[in-house]
Amino acid sequence: MKRVFSGVQPSGHLTLGNYLGAVRRWAAVDQHRADALFCVVDLHALTVEHDPARLRRLTRQTATLLLASGLDPDVCTLFVQSHVEEHARLSYLLECVATDGEMRRMIQYKEKARRQEERGAGVRLSLLTYPVLMAADILAYATDEVPVGEDQKQHVELARTLAERFNQRYGHTFVVPKVTLPRVGARVMNLQEPGSKMGKSDLSGQGVVRLLDEPEVVRQKVMRAVTDSGPGGRPVEYDRAQRPGVANLLDVLAACTGEEPAALAGRYSGYGQLKKDVADAVVEALRPVRERHAELCADPAYVDGVLRAGAERARAMARPVVDTAYRAIGLLPPV
Repeated sequence: MKRVFSGVQPSGHLTLGNYLGAVRRWAAVDQHRADALFCVVDLHALTVEHDPARLRRLTRQTATLLLASGLDPDVCTLFVQSHVEEHARLSYLLECVATDGEMRRMIQYKEKARRQEERGAGVRLSLLTYPVLMAADILAYATDEVPVGEDQKQHVELARTLAERFNQRYGHTFVVPKVTLPRVGARVMNLQEPGSKMGKSDLSGQGVVRLLDEPEVVRQKVMRAVTDSGPGGRPVEYDRAQRPGVANLLDVLAACTGEEPAALAGRYSGYGQLKKDVADAVVEALRPVRERHAELCADPAYVDGVLRAGAERARAMARPVVDTAYRAIGLLPPV
């Protein structure tokens, strides 16, 4: 079987965008078609200012929500990144292969560094180098495929570049992975700012539907979603460029129902019914996740056991690859 790796950062509460863009596919497709590893990448959350206690809570909540979304520990490997030291070990080796220019060209680095500077905060070195850690996350497991959203595609391309460069310089060590993208719902946008993705770290939360939001909260957020200004009487149409707010609602409804967004647009003559149907579809899509999450929270020992076993399996897979990389690059084995 092919090996699949993907991860999610516990930088905030998981959102509808995370679920429709990635997590649902992990549970329904990826864990069954491949030897699949799913990781809560807590080390990545250290790249910006954070509250240590909140990070621990969010790490556990994220792992629990992944289980609630359908990841089966008997089928896949679920673990926390910092519980497997091979990630950090390999990251330094890859920093010795990557270049400063490659890091500074990363789109997410430019965006996040600009936001940090606008707030008057310093930009941590780890924010610049975290794409290398992401490459280590992937390459440590001889990963064949990485299912990600569009916004992470550049990082997987970097992992491919570093794997090829390392192999050329030091001998074949790493599998060169490829990106796989979901067909629908790959990028759910903020309901209040449809030009921006629905992110976990959004502080206001008004345009972000979180997986643990109560149904009435979900309905309120969807009904208040920004549509698009224009002459009265314009029909509902699917046009991402000219009408991003409406297109985003249609994308969400399509992802929940399995239909095509352009075809759905033809059923509506106004925004009100569209929003109502989107709200109903989202509430129903998230209902089993919320119910299962409540069950898992009542049994914390089970979650602990899943993460412990997952880390042990992940460590057993990664250690031979990372040890091989240490030898290949010229480091003397311990005696």
